[in-house]
Amino acid sequence: MESSWHDHHTSRVRNDDTMTTATLPWAAPLARGPVRATVTVPGSKSITNRALLLAALAGTGGTIRGALRSRDTDLMVGALRAIGVPVTCHGDELVVPVHSGLRGGATVDCGLAGTVMRFVPPLAALAQGPVRFDGDEQARQRPMSAVLGALRTLGCRIDGDAMPFVLHGVPGRPGGEVRIDASGSSQFVSGLLLSAAGYQGGVTVRHDGPPVPSGPHIEMTVQMLADRGVEVDTDGATWWAVQSGPIAGGDHDVEPDLSNAAVFLAAAAVTGGQVTVPGWPGRTTQAGDAIRPLLAEMSCEVNFHERGLTVSGPDQLTGVDADLHDIGELTPTVAALAALASGPSRLRGIAHLRGHETDRLAALATELAALGGDVRETPDGLEIHPRPLRGDLGRPWGAYADHRMATAGAILGLVVPGIAVDDIAATTKTLPEFPASWSAMLAGGAG
Repeated sequence: MESSWHDHHTSRVRNDDTMTTATLPWAAPLARGPVRATVTVPGSKSITNRALLLAALAGTGGTIRGALRSRDTDLMVGALRAIGVPVTCHGDELVVPVHSGLRGGATVDCGLAGTVMRFVPPLAALAQGPVRFDGDEQARQRPMSAVLGALRTLGCRIDGDAMPFVLHGVPGRPGGEVRIDASGSSQFVSGLLLSAAGYQGGVTVRHDGPPVPSGPHIEMTVQMLADRGVEVDTDGATWWAVQSGPIAGGDHDVEPDLSNAAVFLAAAAVTGGQVTVPGWPGRTTQAGDAIRPLLAEMSCEVNFHERGLTVSGPDQLTGVDADLHDIGELTPTVAALAALASGPSRLRGIAHLRGHETDRLAALATELAALGGDVRETPDGLEIHPRPLRGDLGRPWGAYADHRMATAGAILGLVVPGIAVDDIAATTKTLPEFPASWSAMLAGGAG
């Protein structure tokens, strides 16, 4: 039987300073000197899960090469299998075969994957029969009203307003226009756009509210639709109109996950070392590409070359005043760097992170303060004033079941003694075998 990262997920509950975990905390290794390594990063989760869903909707078959194999992508594979798409997995090649249509009478496990809980319901609305959605306990707290309200506007019958809920699918839905407030997550827009070509008459999404965060993720969705022959009109910020029509099948090559790559580049930044990530794309819609100017602003040397991207760390990082509204996924990495800089930093435009896997702003403020840091939450971000940090193995860094919180603890642990991460298994969401990759990097190898 094929295993998945979901099978090995470690659950953890934290209430104030009380923590229970199914495994022992992971002692973050200290760097013995400047980190020097070449690190091969697995494929992009965002691209992998979009490519899977589009191939399933096309129904004409295709192979996704260089795909990420992680808990989130395995959950997407499981979701598609549940509604009648028999995806097969061969390492980092995912084969989506020709199939005869989507079927209900199924249960979809969303885990804690936002791309599954926001992207699959609009697809399942085109299946024949009811589909039940549920996930991890934390997933039941994540906002879903924008997606479910939009689907109701398009004529869907849905039992429930958050997970668990049951969506009653009907093939050949007419489509139409929906208005949503997507200020909480760009996934609300992307989820509706990805399946819109399968609705008769297409779908137009209009956003009413503060600016949509993480705009590059919507640009990624629009570009991937266009690459498969789907016509999308948009002003780029407040409305998107997808025309009904066939979706081209075919193969797709997945880029390295640049937001995950940022974690390894950060190792060079905090130790004054040098890390190269091969295969960094020259052009990309991934939000993680923004780590390049951010690291340069913090006094790193950043070189893009034919072999990939190389970052060399400075003697001392400088603070940064950064608007991270469109690149919120980089916030835990940047916050870890800022806590080790020589001057204060202000991270702005990220109020929406309070609705991610956890409240990332509160989590970062709490965990950095526990190390002796000086951090203040603002209405839309964090202010960080560097102070000497010290870990306490008796009080591990909290991951809050959030992969990016876990990797932020690992970054800090390179230079701050005594840091342990309470749930390093959270990294399986997007970085399979992270502890082994981290150790290989510290050993100066290529992984």
